[in-house]
Amino acid sequence: MSQVDITAVKKYLLNLQDSICSQLEALDGHSFVEDEWERAGGGGGRTRVMQEGKLIEKGGVNFSHVFGNQLPPSATAARPELAGRSFQAMGVSLVIHPRNPYVPTSHANVRFFVAEKPGEEPVWWFGGGYDLTPYYGFEEDVIEWHQVAKDACEPFGPQVYPQYKKWCDEYFYLKHRDEARGVGGLFFDDLNEAGFEQSFAFMRSVGDSYMQAYAPLVERRKDMPYGEREREFQAYRRGRYVEFNLVWDRGTLFGLQSGGRTESILMSLPPQVRWGYDWKPEAGSVEEKFCTDFLKPKDWLASKS
Repeated sequence: MSQVDITAVKKYLLNLQDSICSQLEALDGHSFVEDEWERAGGGGGRTRVMQEGKLIEKGGVNFSHVFGNQLPPSATAARPELAGRSFQAMGVSLVIHPRNPYVPTSHANVRFFVAEKPGEEPVWWFGGGYDLTPYYGFEEDVIEWHQVAKDACEPFGPQVYPQYKKWCDEYFYLKHRDEARGVGGLFFDDLNEAGFEQSFAFMRSVGDSYMQAYAPLVERRKDMPYGEREREFQAYRRGRYVEFNLVWDRGTLFGLQSGGRTESILMSLPPQVRWGYDWKPEAGSVEEKFCTDFLKPKDWLASKS
């Protein structure tokens, strides 16, 4: 078994946070505010948040590294092999909520987990991915997003993109609404079968490709004019985003259950949101077309010309 290099993973994640923040600041013209924090049970992180920017209404790019002598019962119940082990969990997680409804919300994270016990091999894995949540549908944007994701996976085998694209579609799905959160991307977890070096290389490929996928879409849509109608639809769709994060997202639940920093965990929630009872888009509208055409999983690259 290849040796687990925790220091190298942490260095990469800190550099990734710096790189993504620099690129987003260049797009927006405003700076992130950094908030360093410590976790009572061990570890801490640095939360970087931008609010009321020119482009970004609210966004955060977090790094965290938490550790402890034992995991909460909720974690060991699902993974009994982790009982009695100390653990470290580290990662970069981000959510960007743009002001302009024509610019999609995006989410990404890459993470590493290791649990150790004297005299035994460590239990470790990588996870992560990224996904896109538009409010208005542009097929060329979605195709480009998925093409970058596929390119990031390609060096690791032709089966990787279809597998992790499907996993993303299944994971970011609001079961209580029978509706996708967005148009998908990549999702992977428990990655360790290929050994540490190969698994770490794949996580880096995903992390490094995020801004390659997102920045061109932002540049293309950020100056499109919009009005109250578009903002209202954006707020309605943001409600679905909140529902997923608070009901289904495993990262949110793990963070809260393991004593993580609540303010950083809930950074992912949008600044303005609305729920209207049994609200539906107007029949025949572009909003209705978006809901019917874009919120069902599909093979976006199959339609690429």
